[in-house]
Amino acid sequence: MDRLGTESAFEVLAKAKGLEAQGRDIVHLEIGQPDFITPANICEAAFKAMKDGHTGYGPSAGLLEFREVIAEHISETRGVEIHPDEVTVTPGAKPIIFFTILALVNEGDEVIYPNPGFPIYESVIDFIDGKAIPLPLREEVNFRFRIEDLEASISDRTKLLIINSPQNPTGGTSAKSDLEAIAELAIKHNFYVLTDEVYSRILYEGVHDSLISLPGMKERTILLEGHSKTYAMTGWRLGYGIAPTELADKITQLTINSNSCTATFTQFAGIEALKGPQDFVHEMVTEFRKRRDAIVDGLNAIEGVSCIKPLGAFYVFPNVSQLPLSCQDLSDYLLEDAGVAVLPGTAFGKYGDGYLRLSYANSLENIQEALARMDSAISRIR
Repeated sequence: MDRLGTESAFEVLAKAKGLEAQGRDIVHLEIGQPDFITPANICEAAFKAMKDGHTGYGPSAGLLEFREVIAEHISETRGVEIHPDEVTVTPGAKPIIFFTILALVNEGDEVIYPNPGFPIYESVIDFIDGKAIPLPLREEVNFRFRIEDLEASISDRTKLLIINSPQNPTGGTSAKSDLEAIAELAIKHNFYVLTDEVYSRILYEGVHDSLISLPGMKERTILLEGHSKTYAMTGWRLGYGIAPTELADKITQLTINSNSCTATFTQFAGIEALKGPQDFVHEMVTEFRKRRDAIVDGLNAIEGVSCIKPLGAFYVFPNVSQLPLSCQDLSDYLLEDAGVAVLPGTAFGKYGDGYLRLSYANSLENIQEALARMDSAISRIR
């Protein structure tokens, strides 16, 4: 258990809630969930499923009708044919991370993961006694990785590479040339790739490219997706993975041994989300774009802070290395002194040192208030 990490967003959220209980006014920019309500048609589909009696156990891999819809959706959006047997539905997307690593990685096997990156990657690798190999994401290349860094990270013990685009915490995206280089190296060195694409629909420029679409990669790719971000369904816990059938069967076996199945009525809601109107997604992304532009401009107006404009997700990752406090101390200071909850970059790995992560999944009004508070607080320590 000592090897198991955590997700700092929930720790900072708890601390911020504690301050609110004392009467403090806190602006929450720490937690990564859309501040929108799940669309009514999706909720109604769940209510109908409950009323129709879909409240018992379901198949551990997920309802066939949901897996068929997912397979159709991924086939259309990624341009590669997916069969329902290659789909596993899980309560949230995190089990796909956990189960993929459990299924593939033995003690001492190496897993390359993005750093700064979603902290659960490194946590699970360490937990099963794999060897976590950080792949630096660098600001000077818009928080992408350098091909030479990836090549230098590969060894004969490399079992798995994890990638994430659009990316948490930076909002960066992978270029198609990056994916082509990964495909070439994965085939040459015979390793699997877990591609985390939960923010695939929250994209502001260009199109979303997926590794699974490239020749020879479907056989060695695990695609992670879910409904939490795209449809504002974080509390519904509805995610899924696409994997070669043999591996999908192993992920299902791990599901049986852990949580049995995903709630059936949420899966009917998931069908409605994918098959119903998509106006909500467009409207949400349009609003996120306005917030992104406002928060980037506001951060760059604070002396000692610089921030590049992210291409996806709903996070910014400003550089605060010119300020006199470490990013951890600055995060603590902003919460306690200014009432603004943010995360230190080191919560996402050692290459996050010198940065903060701010989620702009909050109203434009609250973002402007947070920026004003941060400017005032930082001016006192600069």
